[in-house]
Amino acid sequence: MQQSKNVFIQLVEKPERRVIIKRGIKATDYWAYCNEVGCDVWGLLTSIKSISGEPVCLWLPKQYIKDGTSEYVQGVEVACDYEGEIPDGFDVILLPPAKYLMFQGEPFAEADFGAAIEQVQNAIKKYNPSVIGYQWDDANPRIQLEPIGTRGYIELLAVK
Repeated sequence: MQQSKNVFIQLVEKPERRVIIKRGIKATDYWAYCNEVGCDVWGLLTSIKSISGEPVCLWLPKQYIKDGTSEYVQGVEVACDYEGEIPDGFDVILLPPAKYLMFQGEPFAEADFGAAIEQVQNAIKKYNPSVIGYQWDDANPRIQLEPIGTRGYIELLAVK
């Protein structure tokens, strides 16, 4: 019998915020993005003081995608009054306050990150937010955090 894994779900509220993003070309996931943009973007993003303490990957809704750019981007959430430097080749988008369901898998061995991501994404596909009085909010980006084995893999999806 296969051992089941837990996925924890928590409602979180995000304030209005700016996001400094590096756009790709056609990427819809991390690997395609790295092939288009390179994997060194993350290091630059970690040097920018974030309101959440870490960079984010986003699947942007249509209204935030510029012609000829990708749905999947990497960025860093900053306060609306952020006055710091915007690196060359980066854009800034403004996101409204929003509620998100945070899906967090169990801690995992670093070598098993692919399975950890798949486990959480499968749980998301099966979840119906109406059981807690919400529906998916496709007007806000889906958020992916860095898969860190000690905390588990995390994705956030907006609800209304």
